[in-house]
Amino acid sequence: MTEPGTIVVLNGAPRAGKSSIASAIQDHFDGVWMNLGVDVFSRSVTPPRYRPGIGLRPGGERPDIEALAPVLYAAMYESVAAHSRLSLNVVVDVGHHDGYSKPLGILPQVARAVAGLPAYLIGVRCPLEEIMTRRDAGEAGREYVTSTEAGKAPDVVLRWQREVHRPGIYDAEVDTSVLGPAACAEVIRRRLASGPPTAFSRLAALEPGR
Repeated sequence: MTEPGTIVVLNGAPRAGKSSIASAIQDHFDGVWMNLGVDVFSRSVTPPRYRPGIGLRPGGERPDIEALAPVLYAAMYESVAAHSRLSLNVVVDVGHHDGYSKPLGILPQVARAVAGLPAYLIGVRCPLEEIMTRRDAGEAGREYVTSTEAGKAPDVVLRWQREVHRPGIYDAEVDTSVLGPAACAEVIRRRLASGPPTAFSRLAALEPGR
């Protein structure tokens, strides 16, 4: 019987550095590492009229498509689990939150999809000041909400910082303001070697009735 592939889910706010860590994992970890996450599903898989799909920001920005969010997340995690069961490793960059127009409880629900698989949940943290520096810089400024005219962080960025790490149950955490992508990947590598994950099983237990 073949061993399942390892799953690494990187959870953090936009511009926290998840994509760079995912690339470092793909470049430097042994084995085949597939990248399945919010960018892939929001930009290439989800039909344009339902975008950003799983990339909805905290604050209830699109109540008209929120009903799709749980099933879209479920589909992504089922795909991740399928890759793992075929012995492919998977890195997933995503920004989980429950700051919709009403709570959806997605994170505890999707934890079931990876039950029994070696799935690690990693918190990718970055201070607000550094997040804004990255948002305001160069090409990123054309895609991401940037500072207000008064030089303040806009409400949507503050909501991301407040919501994305709730409830904060992780197998490991990294801070990209002090560690580069390769160093963050090395922290994750050491965590993979230190023992089995627990975060997703703990999250699944948070769901009512489980």
